[in-house]
Amino acid sequence: MVEEKSKASELRPMVRLIDADVVGTRQLLMALQKVKGVGFSLANAICSVLKFDKTTKIGSFSDEDLKKIEDTIKNPAKHGIPTWMLNRRKDYETGEDMHLSTSDLKLSVEDDIKRMKKIRAYKGMRHAFGLPVRGQKTKAHFRHGKSLGVARKTKKKSGK
Repeated sequence: MVEEKSKASELRPMVRLIDADVVGTRQLLMALQKVKGVGFSLANAICSVLKFDKTTKIGSFSDEDLKKIEDTIKNPAKHGIPTWMLNRRKDYETGEDMHLSTSDLKLSVEDDIKRMKKIRAYKGMRHAFGLPVRGQKTKAHFRHGKSLGVARKTKKKSGK
């Protein structure tokens, strides 16, 4: 019991991974997914490449281990993660395979949408009109946050 109390006291309450604050009691696999740009597959691959246990609490890792994790998220190809797992393959401007996370990912997606709108591509026009982009039906399910229904015409007052 004494050892359990010492482990609990070593557990950090919050951990900063790249730009995300993660609760220290989360398991490593779930904590990695809190970083924007890291999904289940990439988080699983990071755990496998670094040989960390997926069920270990993120708050129990040392600063060195956290730096290894951050470096792997920023440069997964250098650590042996295959290129098909990267979220930015054959970048439009540079042609390189890279993996973006946090605000870089958000800005690049916004730039891509702006470029599609500018060249008047089909996907760009669907984005511009607020319609579903990837072939979904338009009858019901894409309409979130818009007013629905039919507005009635207001009666005009006559001068008599």
